[in-house]
Amino acid sequence: MSTTTAPRLKTSAMIASFADPGQRTASAPFGHALNRLAETDERVVGLSADLAKYTDMHIFRDAHPDRFFQMGMAEQLLFGAAAGMAEVGLVPFASTYSVFATRRAYDFVCLDIAEPKLNVNIVGGLPGLTTGYGPSHQATEDMAIFRAMPNLTIVDPCDSVDIEQAVPQLAAAEGPTYLRLLRGKVPTVLDDYDYTFELGKAKVIRPGADVVFVSSGLMTMRALQAAEELATHKIDVAVVHAPTIKPFDEETVLREIDTPRVAFTLENHTVVGGLFETVASALVRRGVGGRVTPIGLPDAFLDAGALPTLHERYGLATSAIVQKVLGELR
Repeated sequence: MSTTTAPRLKTSAMIASFADPGQRTASAPFGHALNRLAETDERVVGLSADLAKYTDMHIFRDAHPDRFFQMGMAEQLLFGAAAGMAEVGLVPFASTYSVFATRRAYDFVCLDIAEPKLNVNIVGGLPGLTTGYGPSHQATEDMAIFRAMPNLTIVDPCDSVDIEQAVPQLAAAEGPTYLRLLRGKVPTVLDDYDYTFELGKAKVIRPGADVVFVSSGLMTMRALQAAEELATHKIDVAVVHAPTIKPFDEETVLREIDTPRVAFTLENHTVVGGLFETVASALVRRGVGGRVTPIGLPDAFLDAGALPTLHERYGLATSAIVQKVLGELR
């Protein structure tokens, strides 16, 4: 008698993909989008803090070596140099891991870039729970840190479609931006819907009569998957994708929440200071009633391990979302 066992999951590498097996993906969508933009705009330059390969900046580096600047493991220098380039009319995209951009270089971003409203585009890899390497690399609180910074636009893209369409809009936006980068083999999801990315706008990408999901980042992909599974339970779920966290599209989101439907927020971020609290504060300020249940990461330092295991453990997996909704509706 022979038995088969599932392969043992290994701790995720920094370059691990969160794509499901067999899912359609695009390779390095940020790098290719930046390269296309640079072909039409000679002001575009790229910088990295010794992480070009791991933030897909290597695509731009290899195509435009004269416009790429390797700053070494010095994030404060990275953003200070980017600020100087913006001062003289260039359009810099500066990439590193989100933990280093937010935790290590906050003061430089704040005073060198945000205060003078310079057109510096910060690209942060490994946002939220997209690596298994533990708290030193998991930027579970990056949006909370940056939301308090004046003048800074924050974008949390769902997939390769969002990223490819966001890059030129970020370059054209007034003032600094922060992109929560999904890198490597990034799922392609939103092209199956009547959707285009618009900076500062939320979009209803799936209608539904019973439940409404307001989601950002990779959790929009999971929201759509959960909605399909919940349909087998005769639960009709709407999905509102809100990729721009700041400035936030309160009009669209609150219009969808201010209904008899049961409402949830879904985010790849701690429930402290991210999408949920952005929505909650808008509800209170505008006097909109009703309860909103957050689905997101806990207010804690997370474990290291394999991404599928961690997403199940911390409630980001599709199956966990379905069980959360079913529990709320019982």
